[in-house]
Amino acid sequence: MSIYLPIAEMNINILLIIFIGMVVGGLSGLFGVGGGFLMTPLLIFLGIPPAVAVGTEAPHVLASSVSGVVAHWRRKNVDFKMGFFLLIGGVVGSTVGVNLFKLLRGFGQIDMVIQMLFLIFLGFIGFSMAFESARTTISKYRTTSSIRTKLHQHSWIHGLPFKLRFHRSKLYISAIPPIIIGFFVGLLSAMMGVGGGFIMIPAMVYILGMSTNVVVGTSLFQIIFVTANSTFFQSYLNQTVDIVLAALMIIGGVIGAQIGASIGTKLKAEYLRGILAIIVLIVCAKIFADLTLTPSNLFSLKLS
Repeated sequence: MSIYLPIAEMNINILLIIFIGMVVGGLSGLFGVGGGFLMTPLLIFLGIPPAVAVGTEAPHVLASSVSGVVAHWRRKNVDFKMGFFLLIGGVVGSTVGVNLFKLLRGFGQIDMVIQMLFLIFLGFIGFSMAFESARTTISKYRTTSSIRTKLHQHSWIHGLPFKLRFHRSKLYISAIPPIIIGFFVGLLSAMMGVGGGFIMIPAMVYILGMSTNVVVGTSLFQIIFVTANSTFFQSYLNQTVDIVLAALMIIGGVIGAQIGASIGTKLKAEYLRGILAIIVLIVCAKIFADLTLTPSNLFSLKLS
């Protein structure tokens, strides 16, 4: 059962896309990640042009983030004031990223840049998670007290101007670091088609010192508007958003997220991180092979 993708200009199996959406959605529900950093490489592996894969993943992340932030808002786990400053940087960063995306695409280098970015970030994430999982499993010792000590140590951030009080996060810090973090994540969101939560959440915890109970909801709140901005500009400037492909991914993702969430409650956190690390490193290895091995066809007449 195939369907024609008007922007990707190719036929694709409907059930295959829905299944992949379910798998990535399941990982999202299982591990608490957006899944964009896995979905985009998988689309590229299926033959979807990298530019279209990046542009189309944005609305998929947007849909997932809306669902997630509503759930966290009901539990009062969203710091809207902090999210606003993250959003300022995120909107600017995603706008810059989309225009940089257009520039690189014009030079014919966007496909390689996308793959290199995924190779770097997936490699870093995969090895970090594998190390953390192994260390936790071996030692069986990880207390919240050591984490809280790190969160409240004073650093150069506390000396920056424009300090504001963020009551929900129980912080009194400068508004500059959230804007910078938001800008960097927005840039990655536009260039890689990801929500950026895998970078934003650690930055919010270890750099800003936010409490973990409001980090995920606040991150999702920012991601909604950043991915919406990326989707609009990717569609308007680059014409790389394939709405048919996005709809199929969203259908699968919604189903998979529910399945993953129910399974995730039955497994230990260190085992979940270890499994996700293995998956990420496999995808990273595939990207590395595609970049380094000699292709079967040395010449291509296909236009990006």
